[in-house]
Parts: sequence; structure tokens; C-alpha cells
Amino acid sequence: MGKWRIIVLSGSFGIYAPEAIENLSRIGEVKRLTFSKPPGDFEVAEAIRGYNAVILGAVGRISAETLRNVENLKVIARHGVGYDNVDVNEATRRGIAVTYTPHANAESVAEHTFALILALMRRICEAYNTVKSGGWSERSKLIGFEIYGKTMGIIGFGAIGRRVAEIAIKGFNMKILAYDPYVNREEMLKLNVKPVDLKELIKESDIVSIHAVLTSETHHLIGEEELKQMKPKALIVNTARGPIIDEKALIKALREKWIAGAALDVLEAEPPERENPLLSMDNVLVTPHIAAFTVEALKRMDLMVVEDIVRIYNGLKPTRLLNHEVANILKLRDN
Repeated sequence: MGKWRIIVLSGSFGIYAPEAIENLSRIGEVKRLTFSKPPGDFEVAEAIRGYNAVILGAVGRISAETLRNVENLKVIARHGVGYDNVDVNEATRRGIAVTYTPHANAESVAEHTFALILALMRRICEAYNTVKSGGWSERSKLIGFEIYGKTMGIIGFGAIGRRVAEIAIKGFNMKILAYDPYVNREEMLKLNVKPVDLKELIKESDIVSIHAVLTSETHHLIGEEELKQMKPKALIVNTARGPIIDEKALIKALREKWIAGAALDVLEAEPPERENPLLSMDNVLVTPHIAAFTVEALKRMDLMVVEDIVRIYNGLKPTRLLNHEVANILKLRDN
């Protein structure tokens, strides 16, 4: 079999697992390309044209239009858990395998979720800025809240949602409500989690934490109606995908005090405009989509991506294939 041409569109790939690049180099030529700003469909098509495999990070997308303008592509390897920036259906129609790295970042995202919650509830950023400006004696203005014993509502009960629930129960004695129409109720109950519908979760939770995949069903899942139903002292946390929350509705909810605050690792538009009102609100904490950015998680993703590309190159089914129909088209073997 001839050598492949592989292009990397993920800025972090290979940095924490150099052996990943070495392993890829054994099956072909590896090129890395970074964009100074989010590229359009045509720009991505131009970049990946003629390559057999593309490793895609969070910047850029591979749309149906992009796929109509490329040849020879056999694998789209998503360096991450979400795959909303890949048109999986179009890839399937064209016999292109799409892989991803499920569970690789579950621990990191779960930990970041609690970092955001604790920072917001204990007003860590405000406190630090107060100290820097010489206001140590103003600490009585920085009274926060405990999360111990509070009710947390988890939207999306996959690997990340489950780990968040485990930390919340064991670490903070929290009561957990969960909404996920694709997870069996018994599975939740075994983990001391109460399965509920979205309406009950929104009304009863002190903290709403989002861990769902972005789909047509979850786009703007949390809008004005849902935000109005939340407790006035409740917080909403999003470490999943920005468009799951209707951002205009969220800004209104925060301004009009329907809810107490928001902690966000993701936004509808990334990077955000400097004028985005969320960036100037005292009751909002925003981080730049870094929940999965730990050495450990990035290394796991590197190795998982390469393992599946190498398997496909050798005619084997990848371990983490999204579009299973393609295995037959490419005549991939089990082992």
C-alpha cells in the first residue's frame, strides 16, 4: 500500500504526545496547517484537497460543500469529543470514515465544570481583582455560597455528565437531577441520579450544567422560556457547545435578574466580539473553550486519533468510528 498524505488542522495535536506524530509518519507524509482566523468552507477544501486523512480540531469545519470539492479523502479524524463541525452524513455518502475521541476529555471537562462553579459561587475573580486594587478590607462585599447539598441539574448524561454527577455526589453531597432522552432511566437510578424531564430539571435545580451534544434537537434548547423558569438564585454552566443556549435570551435573563449568574466555557460565536455583553457582566465567568485543555486529555486524544487512522490505513475497522456504514464500503476488517 502506498504512503498516505495526512494533514493536521488541530493546533494542539502531537504537542503532548510526540509519539503520535512518529506513528503517523510511518504510514505517510504529515503536514500541519494552522489558521489565523476561523476558515470558510472553500479555504478548508483548498487546504485538505489531495490528502487521504485530515485531523480536525475545533477550528474550522468540514461541511458538505467542502467535501464536494475534495478528492482522495478517506478519513476525517476529529481531535475531540464533539463532531458538530463535520457533516457526517455527507462523509458517509462519499465513503469517508469519520472518527472521534469519546471519553478522552471526560475527567478534564468535569473538573473544569467545578472550577467554573466554585469560581463563580465564591466570586474568585472579583476577589482577586479586589486584592490587586488594594481593597483587601472590602472582603465583606465578597460573600459567596456553598455548593454542598445543593441540587444540580445535568443536561446530557454521557461520559462527562456522569463524571460530573459522581464528583457532585461524592464530593459535595449534592442532589442530582438528569435529563437525557437517550439514556435509560435505570442507568441513572443506579448512580443515585433522578431522571426528570427538562422542565422539572430547570425549575428545581440550583445549578444547571450542560453536557449535551449539539444537534438540531439541542440547538437553543435553553431559551427565554427555560431561563424564566429557573430559580432567581440559580446558576447555569455550559462546557458543551455555545449554541445550546440562546445567547440573546441568556443576556436578557442576566440583565433582568431572572437567574443569578452564568459560567461559560463556550459561546455561540467563538471567538466572541469584544462588545459581547457577557464579557462585561459581574455575574458571568467566561473561559476560552479550554475545558478539555489538560496535558492528560490532549495526550489521550492524540493517541486515540492516530490509533484509528493507522487501523484504517491497514484495512482494519477503527475503534471509534461514527459512521459504521463506511466500514463495509471501505472493506475494513475487524482484526
